[in-house]
Amino acid sequence: MTVIDPVAALAELAPVGADPVRGGWSRHLLDDADRGMRAWFVRTAESLGLAVETDANANQWATWAPAGATGKALATGSHLDSVPGGGPLDGPLGVVSALAAVSRLMAEGHAPARPIRVANFAEEEGARFGVPCLGSQLLAGELDTGRVRDLADASGATYADVMTAAGYDPGAIGRDEPRLRGIAAYVELHIEQGRQLEPLGTPVGLATSILAHGRWRLTVTGRGDHAGATELDSRRDPMVVAAEVVLAARDRAVAADPATRSRATVGKQRIVPGGSNAIASQVTLWLDARAEHDVDVRALVDAILTDAANAAAAEGCDVEVAEESFSTRVAFDAALTDAMDDALGGVPRIPTGAGHDAGILSAHLPAAMIFVRNPDGVSHSPHEGASDEDIRAGADALTTVLRALT
Repeated sequence: MTVIDPVAALAELAPVGADPVRGGWSRHLLDDADRGMRAWFVRTAESLGLAVETDANANQWATWAPAGATGKALATGSHLDSVPGGGPLDGPLGVVSALAAVSRLMAEGHAPARPIRVANFAEEEGARFGVPCLGSQLLAGELDTGRVRDLADASGATYADVMTAAGYDPGAIGRDEPRLRGIAAYVELHIEQGRQLEPLGTPVGLATSILAHGRWRLTVTGRGDHAGATELDSRRDPMVVAAEVVLAARDRAVAADPATRSRATVGKQRIVPGGSNAIASQVTLWLDARAEHDVDVRALVDAILTDAANAAAAEGCDVEVAEESFSTRVAFDAALTDAMDDALGGVPRIPTGAGHDAGILSAHLPAAMIFVRNPDGVSHSPHEGASDEDIRAGADALTTVLRALT
């Protein structure tokens, strides 16, 4: 019986989507890199004898249901896509570890009482169409499917176009009630994002909660002009407004009550026309805001948007705001987390500021998470990492949990 080593599996995936421009990895929904990752998932799962299928929302599932395994499945997994120029572990670690854990249970002769299902959720990062956890949100029925079909990527291709080209029916997307009803609980393993486990000296921990968070698109329109011929006092420069928004995001988050754990970031801009000797005519920027509770996020964003409106008025520009996504605060299932903690013999429990598919599913079924130590805390970056020993310790922990819960 083949036993998957998670470190070797991650090394096998390393060439797929390696980004020579940004560094790191860029794997976005149904692009060539994502297709390569998805093909690896099918190939690896089938090598274990798992039944593989893809749902209408482009999520992949691999099921182990030996004789005697009945009832609702225990699901595990994560995602294989990335942010632009992301790290090697955010997402893939959870999928690789899930397949490794199943292979270990098979090899030891474990006879699960319920099926075990491994998931690869589509477009978790939202890098192509701007909506995070797109596959799991569609599965759970949390998105307007008409809006999703009309989402466009940077090239102008719509979600419906991309799905159709890949052989899917974009008219079939949305809540998958039978699939949700067939899952008893969901356990996701993920690289720690932040540095909480290192000071505690432990390779794994369990999640308690996820901050409330959302994304807003600000479109600032001014007047394009000549960078050399236009006097400063006659300009309507949207880049000046964008700069004020970037600073306001940091300043407002710093000024918030520390108990709200507020943070705000502008990490993406699109400039028109984008010439070095031209004053921009329009700047689109994306604001990511997070805090302990929904009301804290709303208050933070309201303050930043007020600053943006004031800056636009002062510069003679217009600003339009669109909320692209919002995820309420998540508290993971206490009974499931306690059962996992018992199986692991007691491990630290930590909150996280990062969103996950487990957070989406938690509103619909019991969900919990295992974190693997990230010694530097860096994520969404090529510098993200974990030691080989900790990667294997994470797979050990997930194996223990799956054994105990099935």
